[in-house]
Amino acid sequence: MHQEIKIVVGDWAKCQKDASAVRRAVFIEEQHVPPELEMDDKDALCIHAVAYNALGEPIGTGRLLPDAHIGRMAVRSDYRGSGIGSKLLSTLMDEARRKRHMEVVLSAQTHASNFYARHGFLAEGHTYMDAGIEHVTMRHALTA
Repeated sequence: MHQEIKIVVGDWAKCQKDASAVRRAVFIEEQHVPPELEMDDKDALCIHAVAYNALGEPIGTGRLLPDAHIGRMAVRSDYRGSGIGSKLLSTLMDEARRKRHMEVVLSAQTHASNFYARHGFLAEGHTYMDAGIEHVTMRHALTA
């Protein structure tokens, strides 16, 4: 079911429609994040990655901000656990390396912190609330 996954990397103009659809489904509809908190003015500055299934439907997304923060990682519920999040995260980390960032940082929902830890991210500091969801800051040093 999840074999043919294609990841497209691009700017907001290229990725907005499909990235927004995934984020709306995951963050706004599923997790009840207010739309005004989910969509922000930083999207235009980011590199976006969107995962597509074999039918060409957008099923996951994430973004890399200019300051090397990875954010808005989301995979549609029926595709979670199939490696799509890992592919998106690896793609965004590769983009950060291309931009010569020494590390990447993200704000992980605490229920997803083990996912990021498996990819070499280390939690730091205390947990905090963002959009009504508990988060923790995590970072990962990058090598060539």
